[in-house]
Amino acid sequence: MTDVDRQAGTDSGAMALARPPFEPELGGLLAEMPSTPALDRETLALIRPFAASSPEPLLADRAVDRHDFAVDRSDGTRLPLSVLSPPSPDRAPCVYWMHGGGMVMGDRFSQIDIPLDWLEAFGAVVVSVDYRLAPEATGTSLVDDCYHGLLWVAEHAGELGVDPDRIVVAGTSAGGGLTAGVALMARDLGGPPLAAQVLICPMLDHRNDTTSSLQYAGGPGVWTREMNEFGWQSVLGGLDGDAIPGHLSPALADDLSGLPTTYIDAGSAEVFRDEAVAYATRIWAAGGQAELHIWAGGFHGFDALYPDARLSAQARRTRNDWLERVLTPERGR
Repeated sequence: MTDVDRQAGTDSGAMALARPPFEPELGGLLAEMPSTPALDRETLALIRPFAASSPEPLLADRAVDRHDFAVDRSDGTRLPLSVLSPPSPDRAPCVYWMHGGGMVMGDRFSQIDIPLDWLEAFGAVVVSVDYRLAPEATGTSLVDDCYHGLLWVAEHAGELGVDPDRIVVAGTSAGGGLTAGVALMARDLGGPPLAAQVLICPMLDHRNDTTSSLQYAGGPGVWTREMNEFGWQSVLGGLDGDAIPGHLSPALADDLSGLPTTYIDAGSAEVFRDEAVAYATRIWAAGGQAELHIWAGGFHGFDALYPDARLSAQARRTRNDWLERVLTPERGR
């Protein structure tokens, strides 16, 4: 047993760390959720079908055009993308969306209601990518898929009705980590230029050893330290130490300068709280611009799971207000 495990209270002789309490409304909702089994390859196969999403109920009452594409990867396989847009967009802002699911589950329609709000509010074209999942795909395969899809969006901006100067990359949880990796790749590999990145409760650090990670070992919550360990080990595929690139585990990136303006949020009662704070702090230290919100009593993914809860509504409203300032600065003049 490692020192980290002992700090987390995972052996019978150690005391679990004190944890920030859940916001009362969210805590009540969480208590009504079915308990989540330990995450391993067997339970993953059972959970995956329930993590997939259908966009039809969300699109039924919206004026949204949907077009699905499959983009060639270098190995000859196809990368699915879905484009959701207002009718006849013309130099519209674009949100390139990366879904959550711990790197091991979900699809391009998971949590799609979040960017669909931006479509309605700002006339944004939403492009969502179906990156490959671990453990079937490992290493940089997932972030490479996401970057490949972003390049396709930039190359086809005119056809999509997208303003190439207003492309935002965004994602939640694992998708937030992939968003950070894609922004690093865009900086390091010569583009495309990005207007902003939105990192929602992002999965940024494979080391899984922050205070907040230790606090949420063994639960309670939607995503525990043990689940996080499974997700990271699944995607690392045996990579270790210096072999893990910063594009895959963004907290390892040596330099966070030159990134687009950034929005980061997380809950105070979740595994990813401290790595989100650390990432924002390092962006500021490098001279960049970041807005950080830690929502008191929020558990992982609270606003995706319970968007009508009061704290969720506040978190979404604050995020949307920030994105409006980025995408439509003329409204503030």
